[in-house]
Amino acid sequence: MLLSDFDYELPDKLIARYPLPKRSASRLLVVGSTFDDRVFSDLPQLLNNNDLLVCNNTRVIRARLVGKKETGGGVEILVERLLEENEISAQVRASKSPKVGSIIVLPGDYAVTVLSRQDNMFRLRFPVPVRPYLEQYGQIPLPPYIGREEVPTDSERYQTVYARNAGAVAAPTAGLHFDQRLLDEVKRCGVRQAFITLHVGAGTFQPLRHDSVIDNSLHSERCFVEYNVCKAVKTARESGNRVIAVGTTSVRALEAASVNGGLFPYAGETDLFITPGYQFQSVDAILTNFHLPKSSLLMLVAAFGGHRRIMAAYKHAVSKGYRFFSYGDAMLLLPEKV
Repeated sequence: MLLSDFDYELPDKLIARYPLPKRSASRLLVVGSTFDDRVFSDLPQLLNNNDLLVCNNTRVIRARLVGKKETGGGVEILVERLLEENEISAQVRASKSPKVGSIIVLPGDYAVTVLSRQDNMFRLRFPVPVRPYLEQYGQIPLPPYIGREEVPTDSERYQTVYARNAGAVAAPTAGLHFDQRLLDEVKRCGVRQAFITLHVGAGTFQPLRHDSVIDNSLHSERCFVEYNVCKAVKTARESGNRVIAVGTTSVRALEAASVNGGLFPYAGETDLFITPGYQFQSVDAILTNFHLPKSSLLMLVAAFGGHRRIMAAYKHAVSKGYRFFSYGDAMLLLPEKV
């Protein structure tokens, strides 16, 4: 398959640049044998007793920094991940890339040293511990397509209400639609919840570079699937109940931890690239947002739902005025019936 097979036309006005006032007021496209236009607060009606929701509890760090080179040129840093207490891996955007050994001056008049570079990632050393520095001076790393600066409400709304483990530089956006009231209602319906952690990296926004899908590869991200999650998934599937992954990150975590039909505790890196033809082992349905054209996330969704059905669903969503991307609306993707 080619990247062009995953392209679609999207009017600019359908890119959601701000969240709705209420999380669960987003629209929800249910993709089964037909398309059903709902709202996200309808979700409890669409779930069954003893279904299992698997959510990503990563927490977005304040990963965007704006500074300047010693020569005075402007620099934007997007943290990819924390390496040591005082070191990070990051993308550095400037009119001319900084050289190894040079200094970048950041807010607070702190001098950061460029230690090394590999491809488009730089290793930087701070004179102070990075995590508290980011909390004080960093900005929420809104996706490039948002096209605006951070506003105060982003600090809350670009996090899920169940975010716990800090380390992501992009939100697991399917979870943004849940507020605590909806989570409580889902629980009262007998639906269970389990949490994996996958720290979404900045590479999630990088375009795929090769026309042939199979010639591309993904950035590596840190992933943690604990024993209790494995047990909950096994119990659900053995009882004939559904495992519903909330977001493509939850899908990747579960599938990365799946081996020969079993799910096992996992802690490490994953660069799993799921494309049409992939055989899913641990997921029965997916809650997800609408993804960028030609993106690996759209390919994952097409791998689960079928390419023709997913592209038709996207065409339907555009025609009905759904809101797209991180702050946009959602899709509940059910298995394609044979």
